[in-house]
Amino acid sequence: MSSPPCPSPGTVSGADHAFRAGLARSTGGLSPTAMLDAWSDWAIHLAASPGKQAELAMSAAMKAWRLGLYAIAGGRCEPCVEALPQDRRFDGDAWQAQPFGLTAQAFLSAQQWWGEATTGVHGVSAQHERMAEFGARQVLDTISPSNFLATNPEALRATLDESGANLVRGWMNAMEDAGRALRHEPPPGAERYRPGETVAVTPGQVVYRNHLIELIRYAPATDRVRAEPVVIVPAWIMKYYILDLSPENSLVRWLVGKGHTVFMISWRNPGPEDRDLGMEDYRRLGPAAAIEAVCAITGARGVHAVGYCLGGTLLTVQAALMAREGDERLRSMTLLAAQMDFTEAGELTLFTTESQVAFLESLMWAQGYLDSRQMAGAFTMLRSSDLLWSRIERDYLMGERREANDLMAWNADGTRLPYRMHSEYLRQLFLENRLAAGRFVAEGADGADRRHSCAGVCGGHGARSRRAVAVCSQNPSAPAALGRHLPPDKRRP
Repeated sequence: MSSPPCPSPGTVSGADHAFRAGLARSTGGLSPTAMLDAWSDWAIHLAASPGKQAELAMSAAMKAWRLGLYAIAGGRCEPCVEALPQDRRFDGDAWQAQPFGLTAQAFLSAQQWWGEATTGVHGVSAQHERMAEFGARQVLDTISPSNFLATNPEALRATLDESGANLVRGWMNAMEDAGRALRHEPPPGAERYRPGETVAVTPGQVVYRNHLIELIRYAPATDRVRAEPVVIVPAWIMKYYILDLSPENSLVRWLVGKGHTVFMISWRNPGPEDRDLGMEDYRRLGPAAAIEAVCAITGARGVHAVGYCLGGTLLTVQAALMAREGDERLRSMTLLAAQMDFTEAGELTLFTTESQVAFLESLMWAQGYLDSRQMAGAFTMLRSSDLLWSRIERDYLMGERREANDLMAWNADGTRLPYRMHSEYLRQLFLENRLAAGRFVAEGADGADRRHSCAGVCGGHGARSRRAVAVCSQNPSAPAALGRHLPPDKRRP
Protein backbone atom coordinates (compact mmCIF):
# COMPACT_ATOMS: atom_id res chain seq x y z
CA MET A 1 0.00 0.00 0.00
CA SER A 2 1.31 3.44 -0.82
CA SER A 3 1.65 5.87 2.02
CA PRO A 4 -0.94 8.64 2.43
CA PRO A 5 -0.18 11.82 0.51
CA CYS A 6 2.27 14.07 2.32
CA PRO A 7 2.99 17.04 0.06
CA SER A 8 5.08 19.97 1.21
CA PRO A 9 3.20 23.11 2.25
CA GLY A 10 4.50 25.07 -0.75
CA THR A 11 2.93 22.81 -3.38
CA VAL A 12 -0.53 22.98 -4.93
CA SER A 13 -1.52 19.76 -3.14
CA GLY A 14 -0.17 21.24 0.08
CA ALA A 15 -2.40 24.27 -0.36
CA ASP A 16 -5.40 22.00 -0.89
CA HIS A 17 -4.56 20.05 2.26
CA ALA A 18 -4.10 23.26 4.24
CA PHE A 19 -7.48 24.58 3.11
CA ARG A 20 -9.29 21.35 3.97
CA ALA A 21 -7.49 21.16 7.30
CA GLY A 22 -8.77 24.62 8.22
CA LEU A 23 -12.27 23.64 7.17
CA ALA A 24 -12.03 20.42 9.20
CA ARG A 25 -11.21 22.36 12.36
CA SER A 26 -14.43 24.33 12.00
CA THR A 27 -16.58 21.25 11.34
CA GLY A 28 -15.18 19.03 14.06
CA GLY A 29 -13.41 16.83 11.50
CA LEU A 30 -16.67 15.91 9.70
CA SER A 31 -16.67 16.25 5.91
CA PRO A 32 -19.51 18.44 4.57
CA THR A 33 -18.85 17.01 1.10
CA ALA A 34 -19.60 13.47 2.26
CA MET A 35 -23.01 14.45 3.63
CA LEU A 36 -23.76 16.61 0.58
CA ASP A 37 -23.03 13.62 -1.68
CA ALA A 38 -25.49 11.50 0.28
CA TRP A 39 -28.25 14.09 0.30
CA SER A 40 -27.77 14.82 -3.42
CA ASP A 41 -27.99 11.12 -4.26
CA TRP A 42 -31.18 10.83 -2.18
CA ALA A 43 -32.82 14.02 -3.50
CA ILE A 44 -32.13 13.29 -7.18
CA HIS A 45 -33.49 9.75 -6.99
CA LEU A 46 -36.50 10.85 -4.94
CA ALA A 47 -37.26 13.51 -7.56
CA ALA A 48 -37.30 10.74 -10.18
CA SER A 49 -39.64 8.51 -8.11
CA PRO A 50 -43.23 9.81 -8.40
CA GLY A 51 -44.58 6.61 -6.84
CA LYS A 52 -42.44 7.10 -3.72
CA GLN A 53 -43.51 10.74 -3.58
CA ALA A 54 -47.18 9.76 -3.69
CA GLU A 55 -46.60 7.18 -0.99
CA LEU A 56 -44.93 9.80 1.23
CA ALA A 57 -47.77 12.27 0.59
CA MET A 58 -50.34 9.69 1.67
CA SER A 59 -48.28 8.86 4.73
CA ALA A 60 -48.07 12.54 5.67
CA ALA A 61 -51.86 12.93 5.24
CA MET A 62 -52.58 9.88 7.40
CA LYS A 63 -50.22 11.09 10.13
CA ALA A 64 -51.82 14.54 10.07
CA TRP A 65 -55.31 12.94 10.31
CA ARG A 66 -54.30 10.79 13.29
CA LEU A 67 -52.62 13.75 14.97
CA GLY A 68 -55.80 15.79 14.50
CA LEU A 69 -57.90 13.06 16.10
CA TYR A 70 -55.44 12.87 18.98
CA ALA A 71 -55.70 16.64 19.48
CA ILE A 72 -59.52 16.58 19.39
CA ALA A 73 -59.60 13.77 21.94
CA GLY A 74 -57.32 15.76 24.19
CA GLY A 75 -54.85 12.91 24.34
CA ARG A 76 -57.50 10.51 25.74
CA CYS A 77 -56.84 7.90 23.07
CA GLU A 78 -54.06 5.69 21.80
CA PRO A 79 -50.97 7.69 20.80
CA CYS A 80 -50.37 8.19 17.09
CA VAL A 81 -46.78 6.94 17.28
CA GLU A 82 -44.97 4.92 19.91
CA ALA A 83 -41.43 6.07 20.68
CA LEU A 84 -38.64 3.58 20.11
CA PRO A 85 -37.74 1.52 23.21
CA GLN A 86 -34.40 3.32 23.60
CA ASP A 87 -36.00 6.76 23.28
CA ARG A 88 -36.92 7.89 26.80
CA ARG A 89 -37.26 11.62 26.17
CA PHE A 90 -41.05 11.57 26.61
CA ASP A 91 -41.46 8.88 29.26
CA GLY A 92 -42.45 11.07 32.21
CA ASP A 93 -46.06 11.57 33.31
CA ALA A 94 -45.77 15.28 32.55
CA TRP A 95 -45.45 14.46 28.86
CA GLN A 96 -48.88 12.81 28.85
CA ALA A 97 -50.66 16.07 29.74
CA GLN A 98 -51.74 18.46 26.99
CA PRO A 99 -50.45 20.32 25.05
CA PHE A 100 -47.13 18.59 25.70
CA GLY A 101 -48.42 15.17 24.68
CA LEU A 102 -49.55 16.63 21.35
CA THR A 103 -46.16 18.29 20.85
CA ALA A 104 -44.36 15.02 21.52
CA GLN A 105 -46.67 13.11 19.17
CA ALA A 106 -46.14 15.68 16.42
CA PHE A 107 -42.39 15.32 16.78
CA LEU A 108 -42.48 11.51 16.76
CA SER A 109 -44.76 11.54 13.70
CA ALA A 110 -42.35 13.82 11.86
CA GLN A 111 -39.45 11.62 12.89
CA GLN A 112 -41.22 8.52 11.60
CA TRP A 113 -42.12 10.22 8.32
CA TRP A 114 -38.54 11.28 7.67
CA GLY A 115 -37.43 7.74 8.37
CA GLU A 116 -39.80 6.59 5.62
CA ALA A 117 -38.68 9.40 3.29
CA THR A 118 -34.95 8.68 3.53
CA THR A 119 -35.24 4.92 3.06
CA GLY A 120 -36.53 2.75 0.26
CA VAL A 121 -35.79 5.27 -2.53
CA HIS A 122 -34.88 3.18 -5.57
CA GLY A 123 -31.38 3.87 -6.92
CA VAL A 124 -29.85 5.40 -3.79
CA SER A 125 -26.71 3.56 -2.68
CA ALA A 126 -26.92 1.73 0.64
CA GLN A 127 -24.18 3.92 2.12
CA HIS A 128 -25.91 7.14 1.08
CA GLU A 129 -29.28 5.88 2.33
CA ARG A 130 -27.83 5.24 5.77
CA MET A 131 -26.15 8.65 5.77
CA ALA A 132 -29.34 10.45 4.70
CA GLU A 133 -31.40 8.68 7.37
CA PHE A 134 -28.73 9.43 9.98
CA GLY A 135 -28.52 13.09 8.93
CA ALA A 136 -32.29 13.55 9.07
CA ARG A 137 -32.37 12.03 12.55
CA GLN A 138 -29.60 14.36 13.73
CA VAL A 139 -31.41 17.45 12.41
CA LEU A 140 -34.69 16.38 14.02
CA ASP A 141 -32.98 15.70 17.34
CA THR A 142 -31.89 19.34 17.48
CA ILE A 143 -35.53 20.49 17.47
CA SER A 144 -36.91 17.91 19.86
CA PRO A 145 -39.46 19.44 22.28
CA SER A 146 -37.37 18.15 25.19
CA ASN A 147 -34.54 20.55 24.26
CA PHE A 148 -36.48 23.76 24.88
CA LEU A 149 -37.87 25.29 28.05
CA ALA A 150 -41.22 26.33 26.53
CA THR A 151 -42.00 22.81 25.28
CA ASN A 152 -40.51 20.74 28.10
CA PRO A 153 -43.05 20.28 30.90
CA GLU A 154 -40.50 18.88 33.34
CA ALA A 155 -38.20 21.88 32.89
CA LEU A 156 -41.17 24.26 33.20
CA ARG A 157 -42.27 22.60 36.43
CA ALA A 158 -38.74 22.85 37.86
CA THR A 159 -38.60 26.52 36.87
CA LEU A 160 -41.90 27.27 38.63
CA ASP A 161 -41.02 25.26 41.72
CA GLU A 162 -37.59 26.90 42.08
CA SER A 163 -38.51 30.37 40.85
CA GLY A 164 -35.96 30.08 38.05
CA ALA A 165 -33.04 28.96 40.21
CA ASN A 166 -32.61 25.91 37.96
CA LEU A 167 -32.02 28.20 34.97
CA VAL A 168 -29.40 30.17 36.90
CA ARG A 169 -27.59 26.93 37.76
CA GLY A 170 -27.97 25.79 34.15
CA TRP A 171 -26.39 29.01 32.91
CA MET A 172 -23.48 28.56 35.30
CA ASN A 173 -23.09 24.96 34.13
CA ALA A 174 -23.03 26.10 30.51
CA MET A 175 -20.39 28.74 31.23
CA GLU A 176 -18.25 26.22 33.11
CA ASP A 177 -18.50 23.72 30.26
CA ALA A 178 -17.60 26.38 27.70
CA GLY A 179 -14.54 27.37 29.73
CA ARG A 180 -13.44 23.76 30.09
CA ALA A 181 -13.83 23.24 26.35
CA LEU A 182 -11.70 26.29 25.56
CA ARG A 183 -9.03 25.18 28.05
CA HIS A 184 -9.21 21.56 26.81
CA GLU A 185 -10.05 20.34 30.29
CA PRO A 186 -11.89 17.09 31.15
CA PRO A 187 -15.53 17.11 32.36
CA PRO A 188 -16.31 18.20 35.94
CA GLY A 189 -15.29 15.63 38.50
CA ALA A 190 -12.78 13.86 36.24
CA GLU A 191 -9.90 15.27 38.29
CA ARG A 192 -10.94 12.99 41.16
CA TYR A 193 -9.91 9.94 39.12
CA ARG A 194 -6.13 9.85 39.02
CA PRO A 195 -4.39 6.71 37.69
CA GLY A 196 -2.55 4.95 40.48
CA GLU A 197 -4.59 6.71 43.20
CA THR A 198 -8.33 6.33 42.57
CA VAL A 199 -8.29 4.28 39.34
CA ALA A 200 -5.75 1.75 38.07
CA VAL A 201 -4.85 0.85 41.64
CA THR A 202 -3.73 -2.75 41.08
CA PRO A 203 0.00 -2.73 42.00
CA GLY A 204 2.27 -3.00 38.97
CA GLN A 205 5.68 -2.01 37.60
CA VAL A 206 6.88 -0.79 34.22
CA VAL A 207 9.44 -3.42 33.22
CA TYR A 208 10.02 -2.61 29.55
CA ARG A 209 9.65 0.34 27.21
CA ASN A 210 10.31 1.31 23.63
CA HIS A 211 9.30 4.25 21.48
CA LEU A 212 5.59 3.36 21.48
CA ILE A 213 4.80 1.38 24.63
CA GLU A 214 5.50 0.82 28.26
CA LEU A 215 4.89 -2.71 29.50
CA ILE A 216 3.40 -2.97 32.99
CA ARG A 217 3.86 -6.16 35.01
CA TYR A 218 1.30 -7.19 37.64
CA ALA A 219 2.49 -9.92 39.98
CA PRO A 220 0.10 -12.74 40.94
CA ALA A 221 -1.56 -12.38 44.34
CA THR A 222 -1.57 -16.11 45.13
CA ASP A 223 0.99 -18.62 46.39
CA ARG A 224 0.48 -20.87 43.40
CA VAL A 225 1.45 -19.14 40.15
CA ARG A 226 0.45 -20.21 36.67
CA ALA A 227 3.38 -20.92 34.38
CA GLU A 228 2.29 -18.94 31.33
CA PRO A 229 1.65 -15.19 31.69
CA VAL A 230 -1.19 -13.14 30.23
CA VAL A 231 -0.44 -10.23 27.86
CA ILE A 232 -3.18 -7.62 27.38
CA VAL A 233 -3.21 -5.36 24.31
CA PRO A 234 -5.65 -2.43 24.75
CA ALA A 235 -6.70 -0.13 21.91
CA TRP A 236 -4.12 2.45 20.87
CA ILE A 237 -6.67 5.28 21.23
CA MET A 238 -7.37 4.43 24.89
CA LYS A 239 -5.49 4.54 28.14
CA TYR A 240 -4.57 1.09 29.40
CA TYR A 241 -6.60 1.23 32.61
CA ILE A 242 -9.97 0.54 30.96
CA LEU A 243 -9.40 -3.02 32.22
CA ASP A 244 -8.31 -1.82 35.68
CA LEU A 245 -10.71 1.00 36.53
CA SER A 246 -11.49 0.02 40.11
CA PRO A 247 -11.14 -3.06 42.32
CA GLU A 248 -14.80 -3.89 41.70
CA ASN A 249 -14.53 -4.02 37.90
CA SER A 250 -10.84 -4.73 37.25
CA LEU A 251 -9.97 -7.61 34.93
CA VAL A 252 -6.33 -7.25 35.96
CA ARG A 253 -7.14 -7.60 39.65
CA TRP A 254 -9.29 -10.67 38.95
CA LEU A 255 -6.54 -12.34 36.92
CA VAL A 256 -3.78 -11.80 39.47
CA GLY A 257 -6.18 -13.09 42.11
CA LYS A 258 -6.37 -16.33 40.11
CA GLY A 259 -2.60 -16.78 40.05
CA HIS A 260 -1.85 -15.20 36.68
CA THR A 261 1.13 -12.97 35.96
CA VAL A 262 -0.30 -10.15 33.86
CA PHE A 263 1.46 -7.79 31.48
CA MET A 264 -0.38 -4.76 30.10
CA ILE A 265 0.64 -2.52 27.21
CA SER A 266 0.37 1.21 27.84
CA TRP A 267 0.52 3.10 24.55
CA ARG A 268 2.50 6.30 24.20
CA ASN A 269 0.62 9.49 23.33
CA PRO A 270 2.29 10.35 19.99
CA GLY A 271 3.17 13.86 18.87
CA PRO A 272 3.84 15.57 15.52
CA GLU A 273 7.25 13.94 15.32
CA ASP A 274 5.56 10.53 15.11
CA ARG A 275 3.51 11.37 12.03
CA ASP A 276 5.18 8.67 9.88
CA LEU A 277 4.58 5.76 12.25
CA GLY A 278 2.33 3.23 10.51
CA MET A 279 0.28 0.17 11.35
CA GLU A 280 3.32 -2.07 10.93
CA ASP A 281 5.24 0.02 13.46
CA TYR A 282 2.39 -0.33 15.91
CA ARG A 283 2.35 -4.10 15.42
CA ARG A 284 6.12 -4.42 15.64
CA LEU A 285 6.59 -2.11 18.63
CA GLY A 286 3.30 -3.16 20.25
CA PRO A 287 2.15 -6.78 20.57
CA ALA A 288 5.26 -8.24 18.88
CA ALA A 289 7.64 -6.41 21.20
CA ALA A 290 5.46 -7.14 24.24
CA ILE A 291 5.39 -10.91 23.62
CA GLU A 292 9.14 -10.92 23.03
CA ALA A 293 9.78 -8.96 26.23
CA VAL A 294 7.41 -11.05 28.37
CA CYS A 295 9.05 -14.31 27.31
CA ALA A 296 12.51 -12.84 27.99
CA ILE A 297 11.54 -11.47 31.41
CA THR A 298 9.65 -14.51 32.69
CA GLY A 299 11.42 -17.29 30.82
CA ALA A 300 8.02 -18.62 29.76
CA ARG A 301 7.80 -20.54 26.51
CA GLY A 302 4.35 -19.20 25.69
CA VAL A 303 1.84 -16.49 26.57
CA HIS A 304 -1.93 -16.04 26.55
CA ALA A 305 -2.89 -12.82 24.76
CA VAL A 306 -5.98 -10.68 25.29
CA GLY A 307 -6.94 -7.97 22.80
CA TYR A 308 -9.42 -5.24 23.67
CA CYS A 309 -11.20 -3.23 20.95
CA LEU A 310 -8.67 -2.06 18.32
CA GLY A 311 -5.96 -3.75 20.34
CA GLY A 312 -7.68 -7.01 19.43
CA THR A 313 -7.56 -6.08 15.74
CA LEU A 314 -3.83 -5.44 15.97
CA LEU A 315 -3.32 -8.62 17.99
CA THR A 316 -5.12 -10.54 15.23
CA VAL A 317 -2.54 -9.34 12.72
CA GLN A 318 0.26 -10.40 15.08
CA ALA A 319 -1.35 -13.80 15.62
CA ALA A 320 -1.61 -14.29 11.86
CA LEU A 321 2.08 -13.53 11.45
CA MET A 322 3.07 -15.92 14.25
CA ALA A 323 0.88 -18.68 12.84
CA ARG A 324 2.41 -18.27 9.39
CA GLU A 325 5.93 -18.48 10.82
CA GLY A 326 5.14 -21.45 13.04
CA ASP A 327 5.78 -19.37 16.17
CA GLU A 328 4.00 -21.32 18.92
CA ARG A 329 4.55 -18.89 21.78
CA LEU A 330 0.97 -17.65 21.42
CA ARG A 331 -0.88 -20.30 23.41
CA SER A 332 -4.31 -18.66 23.13
CA MET A 333 -5.92 -15.42 22.02
CA THR A 334 -9.01 -13.85 23.56
CA LEU A 335 -10.73 -10.89 21.92
CA LEU A 336 -12.94 -8.45 23.86
CA ALA A 337 -15.17 -6.10 21.83
CA ALA A 338 -12.71 -6.49 18.96
CA GLN A 339 -13.37 -6.58 15.24
CA MET A 340 -11.66 -8.43 12.40
CA ASP A 341 -14.32 -8.12 9.71
CA PHE A 342 -15.31 -4.50 9.06
CA THR A 343 -18.05 -5.30 6.55
CA GLU A 344 -20.76 -4.37 9.06
CA ALA A 345 -19.15 -1.95 11.49
CA GLY A 346 -22.41 -0.25 12.41
CA GLU A 347 -23.04 3.48 12.12
CA LEU A 348 -19.32 4.15 12.43
CA THR A 349 -19.08 3.37 8.70
CA LEU A 350 -21.03 6.59 8.10
CA PHE A 351 -17.81 8.43 8.96
CA THR A 352 -15.45 6.26 6.95
CA THR A 353 -16.32 7.07 3.35
CA GLU A 354 -13.56 8.00 0.89
CA SER A 355 -14.55 11.66 1.20
CA GLN A 356 -14.48 11.57 5.00
CA VAL A 357 -11.14 9.74 5.18
CA ALA A 358 -9.55 12.19 2.71
CA PHE A 359 -10.90 15.06 4.84
CA LEU A 360 -9.35 13.57 7.98
CA GLU A 361 -6.07 12.99 6.16
CA SER A 362 -5.86 16.71 5.42
CA LEU A 363 -6.48 17.50 9.07
CA MET A 364 -3.85 15.00 10.21
CA TRP A 365 -1.43 16.21 7.52
CA ALA A 366 -1.54 19.71 9.00
CA GLN A 367 -0.83 18.69 12.59
CA GLY A 368 0.80 15.25 12.27
CA TYR A 369 -1.86 13.38 14.26
CA LEU A 370 -5.56 13.16 15.02
CA ASP A 371 -6.40 14.37 18.50
CA SER A 372 -8.84 12.48 20.70
CA ARG A 373 -10.98 15.63 20.98
CA GLN A 374 -11.33 15.66 17.21
CA MET A 375 -12.55 12.07 17.32
CA ALA A 376 -15.12 12.93 19.96
CA GLY A 377 -17.41 14.73 17.49
CA ALA A 378 -18.16 11.60 15.50
CA PHE A 379 -18.79 9.48 18.60
CA THR A 380 -21.02 12.17 20.09
CA MET A 381 -23.13 12.26 16.93
CA LEU A 382 -23.47 8.48 16.96
CA ARG A 383 -25.07 8.70 20.40
CA SER A 384 -26.25 12.31 20.38
CA SER A 385 -29.42 11.54 22.36
CA ASP A 386 -27.37 10.20 25.30
CA LEU A 387 -24.19 12.25 25.02
CA LEU A 388 -25.50 15.64 23.90
CA TRP A 389 -29.22 16.38 24.08
CA SER A 390 -30.02 14.60 27.34
CA ARG A 391 -27.09 16.42 28.89
CA ILE A 392 -28.43 19.78 27.68
CA GLU A 393 -31.80 19.01 29.22
CA ARG A 394 -30.35 17.78 32.51
CA ASP A 395 -27.47 20.24 33.01
CA TYR A 396 -28.82 23.41 31.43
CA LEU A 397 -32.62 23.29 31.65
CA MET A 398 -33.02 21.38 34.90
CA GLY A 399 -29.88 22.90 36.42
CA GLU A 400 -28.58 19.55 37.58
CA ARG A 401 -24.96 18.49 37.39
CA ARG A 402 -23.75 14.92 37.19
CA GLU A 403 -20.04 14.78 37.78
CA ALA A 404 -17.88 12.39 35.82
CA ASN A 405 -17.60 8.81 37.04
CA ASP A 406 -14.53 6.63 36.55
CA LEU A 407 -15.61 5.52 33.07
CA MET A 408 -16.32 9.08 31.93
CA ALA A 409 -12.95 10.21 33.27
CA TRP A 410 -11.21 7.40 31.39
CA ASN A 411 -13.13 8.28 28.22
CA ALA A 412 -11.82 11.85 28.42
CA ASP A 413 -8.25 10.59 28.76
CA GLY A 414 -7.64 9.49 25.17
CA THR A 415 -4.49 9.29 23.07
CA ARG A 416 -3.64 10.80 19.71
CA LEU A 417 -3.31 8.88 16.45
CA PRO A 418 -0.33 9.41 14.09
CA TYR A 419 -1.07 10.60 10.58
CA ARG A 420 0.19 7.58 8.67
CA MET A 421 -1.08 4.91 11.07
CA HIS A 422 -4.62 6.26 11.26
CA SER A 423 -4.79 6.72 7.50
CA GLU A 424 -3.67 3.12 6.94
CA TYR A 425 -6.11 1.86 9.54
CA LEU A 426 -9.10 3.64 8.02
CA ARG A 427 -8.26 2.81 4.43
CA GLN A 428 -7.16 -0.80 4.77
CA LEU A 429 -9.59 -1.97 7.42
CA PHE A 430 -12.69 0.16 6.92
CA LEU A 431 -12.68 1.18 3.26
CA GLU A 432 -11.14 -2.00 1.85
CA ASN A 433 -11.70 -4.52 4.68
CA ARG A 434 -8.36 -6.08 3.82
CA LEU A 435 -7.89 -7.94 7.08
CA ALA A 436 -10.98 -10.08 6.54
CA ALA A 437 -10.35 -10.29 2.79
CA GLY A 438 -6.91 -11.82 3.38
CA ARG A 439 -4.78 -9.08 1.87
CA PHE A 440 -3.77 -6.79 4.72
CA VAL A 441 -0.68 -4.70 3.95
CA ALA A 442 1.13 -2.42 6.37
CA GLU A 443 3.93 -0.09 5.40
CA GLY A 444 6.56 0.76 7.99
CA ALA A 445 8.26 4.08 8.51
CA ASP A 446 11.19 2.80 6.39
CA GLY A 447 8.85 2.54 3.38
CA ALA A 448 8.99 -1.26 3.09
CA ASP A 449 5.82 -3.20 2.39
CA ARG A 450 5.07 -5.85 4.98
CA ARG A 451 2.17 -8.01 3.96
CA HIS A 452 0.04 -9.91 6.46
CA SER A 453 -2.62 -11.72 4.46
CA CYS A 454 -4.83 -12.91 7.26
CA ALA A 455 -7.32 -15.58 6.25
CA GLY A 456 -8.78 -15.41 9.77
CA VAL A 457 -7.92 -16.14 13.37
CA CYS A 458 -10.17 -18.10 15.74
CA GLY A 459 -10.38 -16.33 19.11
CA GLY A 460 -9.37 -18.51 22.05
CA HIS A 461 -7.17 -20.90 19.99
CA GLY A 462 -3.50 -20.13 19.52
CA ALA A 463 -0.97 -21.20 16.90
CA ARG A 464 -0.10 -24.33 18.88
CA SER A 465 -3.53 -25.84 18.21
CA ARG A 466 -3.31 -24.85 14.50
CA ARG A 467 -6.80 -23.43 14.81
CA ALA A 468 -5.47 -19.91 14.57
CA VAL A 469 -5.85 -20.15 10.81
CA ALA A 470 -3.84 -17.40 9.11
CA VAL A 471 -1.51 -17.13 6.14
CA CYS A 472 0.98 -14.33 5.52
CA SER A 473 2.31 -13.93 2.01
CA GLN A 474 5.76 -12.51 2.73
CA ASN A 475 8.28 -12.88 5.50
CA PRO A 476 8.45 -9.62 7.49
CA SER A 477 11.47 -8.71 9.51
CA ALA A 478 11.70 -10.36 12.90
CA PRO A 479 10.99 -8.17 15.94
CA ALA A 480 14.52 -7.69 17.27
CA ALA A 481 16.04 -4.94 19.42
CA LEU A 482 12.70 -3.19 19.69
CA GLY A 483 13.22 -1.64 23.09
CA ARG A 484 14.95 -2.14 26.37
CA HIS A 485 14.25 -4.10 29.51
CA LEU A 486 14.41 -2.11 32.68
CA PRO A 487 16.61 -3.32 35.55
CA PRO A 488 14.82 -3.63 38.89
CA ASP A 489 16.20 -0.35 40.23
CA LYS A 490 14.90 1.54 37.15
CA ARG A 491 11.41 0.12 37.07
CA ARG A 492 8.63 2.62 37.64
CA PRO A 493 5.87 1.62 40.07
